[in-house]
Amino acid sequence: MIITVTLNPSLDRTVEVDFLARGSVLRTSEPSLEPGGKGVNVSRALNANGTRSIAVLPVGGAEGDELAGLLATSGVSARYVPVSGRTRSNLTVVEPDGIVTKLNEPGSALSADDLAALTSVLCGVVSSGDWVVVSGSMPPAFSISDYEKLLASVTTLGAYLAIDTSGDALVASLAARPRLIKPNRAELCEVVGHPVDSISDVITSAEELRNRGAERVLVSLGADGAVLVSEFGVIVGESSVPVPRSTVGAGDCFLAGFLSRFSVDEADESAAMLEALAWGAAAAGLPGTTVPGPGDLAYSHVQLVWQPDLDRPLVAT
Repeated sequence: MIITVTLNPSLDRTVEVDFLARGSVLRTSEPSLEPGGKGVNVSRALNANGTRSIAVLPVGGAEGDELAGLLATSGVSARYVPVSGRTRSNLTVVEPDGIVTKLNEPGSALSADDLAALTSVLCGVVSSGDWVVVSGSMPPAFSISDYEKLLASVTTLGAYLAIDTSGDALVASLAARPRLIKPNRAELCEVVGHPVDSISDVITSAEELRNRGAERVLVSLGADGAVLVSEFGVIVGESSVPVPRSTVGAGDCFLAGFLSRFSVDEADESAAMLEALAWGAAAAGLPGTTVPGPGDLAYSHVQLVWQPDLDRPLVAT
C-alpha cells in the first residue's frame, strides 16, 4: 500500500492566457478546478493508473469541502482530518509556450489538536511494509519538531518513508533514514549548499545526502531528465514532451510512477526509473494539474542513458 500525507493541501484553479502582462486586464480560458498538494497529486496519479493508494490530509472550510468532493468524484481513497483553519486556494496561470505562473496561498496553521488528530488517522491506516509519501510544503508555524514526530510515528510502525519536500524539512527528514527522497535540482542545491551544474554534480550531491541518511536519492531535473543514486549505483534517464502544457504536478507524477513499480519490485530500479520518466513526461503534456492515465503514457519518449556526458551543463532553471 502507498499512503500519502499532504500537510498543506490546496484547491487548485488553473487558467490559460494568451500572454501574461502585469497591470493589464486579461481574458482567460474557462478555469479548471482540481484537488492539489503534492501528496494528493501522487495519490491521484497512482489511482488513475490502477495502483492502490490512500491520501491522508487535513481539510477545513468551504475550500476543504470542495477539495474532498473533487477527490471523491475522481475515485481517490482518502482519509480527511477536519481542522480549525481553511484549506488554501491556489491559482496557476499558463501561457501558450508552457510558461507557468503560480500564486500559492500559505495555508492555515495546524493546531496541536489538529496535528494529533492527523497523526492518529495516519497511524490507523499504516501497516508494516507500507510506503508513506510525505510531500509538499509545511503549513505556517509547523515546527521541525512536529515534523520529526510525524515521521517517527510512521517508521515506528515499520513503514517505509518517501520524502518530497524542501529546505529545513528535507534536512530534518534525513535523520529518519528515509528509503527514498526526491528533490529537484533547486532543492538539491539548497540542501547541499553549493551549485549543481552538471550530472556529475548531481551524483556527488546525491551521495552527500545518502551519507547523511537517505537510502536512495531520486533527482528530477526537468528537461535534463532524472538521476537515481542508490547503493547499487547510478541510473540516468531522459524524457521528451512533444507539446508541453503544464509542469505543475509533473514531479509528483514522476514520483508516483517510480513508486508504482518500485513498491512491488525493488530488484529492478531501471524499470522504476522508466516508469517515473513516462509518468512525469505525460503529466507535463497535460493541462493544469491533470494526472496521466494509462492512455497518456508514451514509453517511446523516455530512455535510460548508460554512458551519459557527466560534465554536460544542465539547462538553467
